[in-house]
Amino acid sequence: MQYLVSVIDDGTGSATEAEMAATNAFNDRLRAAGHWVFAGGLGSPDPATVIDNRGAEPVLTDGPFVESKEYLAGFWIIEAADLDVALALAAEGSKHCNRKVELRPFL
Repeated sequence: MQYLVSVIDDGTGSATEAEMAATNAFNDRLRAAGHWVFAGGLGSPDPATVIDNRGAEPVLTDGPFVESKEYLAGFWIIEAADLDVALALAAEGSKHCNRKVELRPFL
């Protein structure tokens, strides 16, 4: 089963060199153990654009979808045999990147 592990940041600063090294080591471990599917980091939500094309014309709005102190700073997509394995991996990822994470299964 695949899971999305969302990295939650509060904008207090970008990752330190030590956090990046720990995250890279965690990524290597995910690859070696066969849990890696994909991962990526995201920049600040400030330059985001929201596109709503549900009406007659698309509406483009500058800025993030929601105003919030916390935002999605990155993510992992992992493969895990069950929820317990996914939870353990998410906890390890949180430790390595020094951020809160949210775990959600793909449908």
